[in-house]
Amino acid sequence: MRNINLNKNPVNIIIQANNLSINVCDTMTVVIDPQNSGISGNMVIGALVDLGLDPDSVIKIMEYYASYFGDVEVNISKIKKSGISASYVDVNCSDKGSIKYTKLIKILDKVKHPDVTEDMIDFSMRVFKTLAEAEAHVHGTTIDKVHFHEVGAADAVADILGASYSFHKLRMNDKKVYGMPVALGGGRIRSMHGMLSVPAPATLEILKNTATFGGPVDNELTTPTGAAIFVNMVDEFTDFYPILTNKTIGYGAGKFDLPFPNVLRILEGNSEVRSDHVSILETNLDNVTGELIGHIFKVLMNFGAKDVSVIPTITKKNRPGHLLRIIAKPSDCDILSEVIIRETGTLGVRVIPYVHRNIASRKIIPVQIEINEKKAEIRIKIGMIGDEIISIKPEYEDVRKVSEETGIPLKDVTNMAIDVFINKYPKL
Repeated sequence: MRNINLNKNPVNIIIQANNLSINVCDTMTVVIDPQNSGISGNMVIGALVDLGLDPDSVIKIMEYYASYFGDVEVNISKIKKSGISASYVDVNCSDKGSIKYTKLIKILDKVKHPDVTEDMIDFSMRVFKTLAEAEAHVHGTTIDKVHFHEVGAADAVADILGASYSFHKLRMNDKKVYGMPVALGGGRIRSMHGMLSVPAPATLEILKNTATFGGPVDNELTTPTGAAIFVNMVDEFTDFYPILTNKTIGYGAGKFDLPFPNVLRILEGNSEVRSDHVSILETNLDNVTGELIGHIFKVLMNFGAKDVSVIPTITKKNRPGHLLRIIAKPSDCDILSEVIIRETGTLGVRVIPYVHRNIASRKIIPVQIEINEKKAEIRIKIGMIGDEIISIKPEYEDVRKVSEETGIPLKDVTNMAIDVFINKYPKL
């Protein structure tokens, strides 16, 4: 089979086939990467400014909102951290005093700015609530009794409103946002409650369901504010970068001078391969018949399995057996486990949850082939990465039916269908 490439400019392509329209387009994706030096509010803003946002407009928003809670001065400049050019957001605040979470929210509700949208405010409120809930849990109280001490109200407002404004101004709220594992730092820090180990209790609470790791220095690399912004921006957490093209990269500098670049990296690009989460179910079978194994395929597919495979293996006591493996949506695992147990008699099913998988786009285009003056329709499944067709495969059931009706070998019918498809759409 020959390689088929579509013209990559423009990115959006329409394929017309038997009145079927197929829209093929890239999805803009954002990756927030705090693996190097953690994440803080000013680092987020710096990275977003580095992606092309006007720094003066960000400064105005930060100073305007923070001024209701204290004296504030914000400066944004380009600096280098261990040779990496980054944008540094320097926030100098003096708070008017400790403030309750509920009072802070009431004040923010009344503050208006022509450049700040309702979505920006809603996002900011979610971040503050994340902070308040973490503090409440750590101190064994409720959010209506939480005061902002460690965070600092003016500083937090500047960082959170600045991050929200920048995030929405770059329209990243409309894009898929991935978050990488978070570097926490190490050592101990001084707090209102005395010396505490890093990460701060609120930071750890906010990131309790997020992949994190300590070190590699005795500094607080991730702050509670940075963590709260992070978890509210991210749609999906992942250990590895998704497949991206046409990347734009921004770096936000932290305040420390470290033996390595103290920067947060945020990038956006075109994601040409969709991804999702699936679960894998497995069980060993060593006392079932071939008829039962053949039967279980259809049963499991009827109950929502995405794929079913059987792998010959050697089980306990050196007996030959089979490994039954199912790919399924996480929401279908319980019912499929019950079906496996009922149908096979196995006493246990292993569930490997939330496996990340990349998926090529799949489209079906029907074509007409003619054999002995008789026409037959065969569906062609095309696999795509972005705007490039990477595979052309006729549907097996359609090909089998034509082969049985005409007496022509299945492989010949398959090749005929592919030739018809390529000849009908020579520009693909």
